[in-house]
Amino acid sequence: VQLQASGGGLVQAGGSLRLACAASARPFGNSVMGWFRQAPGKEREFVATTRWSDGSTAYAESVKGRFTISRAKPENSVYLQMNSLQPEDTAVYYCAARDGGRNRLITSQLRFQGGYDYWGQGTQVTVSS
Repeated sequence: VQLQASGGGLVQAGGSLRLACAASARPFGNSVMGWFRQAPGKEREFVATTRWSDGSTAYAESVKGRFTISRAKPENSVYLQMNSLQPEDTAVYYCAARDGGRNRLITSQLRFQGGYDYWGQGTQVTVSS
């Protein structure tokens, strides 16, 4: 499965961006798709995730209330709507997916990179102050 991320760019603080991630194959079963980010000099961190089957979601505390993840089944895609962006949101954002044939993980386990099998190439988000 290949993941193609897009939608990054440069925005002023308080602005919005919408990231998209398209999968080359239709998600199924226990598929999960999510977003992680990595700022310069920092570890990659969890941002948000959604289960393909029921659309349930989970967010990092730092983005809760500002970011919204959603899935679009006809397009085999997930989106990350990012509002009220702040300079600390500056990072490369990576789309990730968990294979649908694997066992179902509880939500807390989906916050770790090891829960995902496929990764996109990353898209840069830069928020200026």
